[in-house]
Amino acid sequence: MNKTIFIKKEEARRNRQCYLFDATGKTLGRFASEIAKILRGKHKPSYTPNVDTGDAVIVINAEKIKVTGSKEARKVYRRHTGWLGGLRETPYRIMLKKNPKHIIKHAVKGMLPVKTRLARAQLKKLHVFKGAEHNMKAQKPIAVNI
Repeated sequence: MNKTIFIKKEEARRNRQCYLFDATGKTLGRFASEIAKILRGKHKPSYTPNVDTGDAVIVINAEKIKVTGSKEARKVYRRHTGWLGGLRETPYRIMLKKNPKHIIKHAVKGMLPVKTRLARAQLKKLHVFKGAEHNMKAQKPIAVNI
């Protein structure tokens, strides 16, 4: 008879690692799904859906991410100011120049559980940097090549 073992929060915190991803030339959706898998902890045999068993992720070169097809011209990021008629739209090309970190964070956030404490805790472990330099060397990140 097989036994299912559930991991506790304290055990999950002790076994955390940090991974370094380079976004140069990667496709946005495929790249974001790999990051979401690591943030959730699905790459570990000790994965438990209701516990934050995931690892931290550092992404560098966020401005070099790619999209396929005509998404570069069609993709739009929407936000609302809270005022009447306050819907603001920013095209992908402008967002890539102004805030490339938002593009990756937005894609990963869409692949995590929706509006829960667990999703917010997992998203806090995502660190995105524009350029090749990052300030997370103390975490000794493991370089990952997808």
